[in-house]
Amino acid sequence: MRLMFVREFAIITMAAGALFASAAALGADPFTADSSDLPAGVPIPPRFIFNGYGCKGQNVSPAIAWSNPPADTKSFALLVHDPDAPTGGKGWWHWIVVDIPAATRALAQGAGGTDGRALPAPARQLNTDFGTPGWGGPCPPPGDRPHHYVFTVYALRVDKLSLPANATGAEAQSAADSKASAKTMFVRLFGR
Repeated sequence: MRLMFVREFAIITMAAGALFASAAALGADPFTADSSDLPAGVPIPPRFIFNGYGCKGQNVSPAIAWSNPPADTKSFALLVHDPDAPTGGKGWWHWIVVDIPAATRALAQGAGGTDGRALPAPARQLNTDFGTPGWGGPCPPPGDRPHHYVFTVYALRVDKLSLPANATGAEAQSAADSKASAKTMFVRLFGR
């Protein structure tokens, strides 16, 4: 009888330990991203809007920061997409940054210049749907309802994504999705 009690106590103790470990894992801080330059609930400010196609912004990339990536992260990718763009369902790619080093937790305001010099090496930018690398700010058609700009940060299990310089946004997204251990996103709105 005593042996059965000891064995049941051991099983209960192990189960409680596993439950505690699971609860601790669930209580871990989540992988998150945000931008202090783009407050939630207000339209994207003019500083970050495209300058062209009838838009009169300054086309400066906003600061983006992230925290609590998985421990196995070897690099990051940042992709910014407008799924509401009138392109037959493809949306519009506004910024594609890959091969961001694992120690990086933010990209500073203005880091998305076409030359990429303000990015942490060996990070690189791919061409957006504007046809050039670097940040291309919002510029939806006049009269459209506000568009959603989806900022996604991928925590990747690889040091670099094997993407050619002419890779499309969809190809970058597919590659990042296939190598991600986690991803986080936030959405901001802009219309005119």
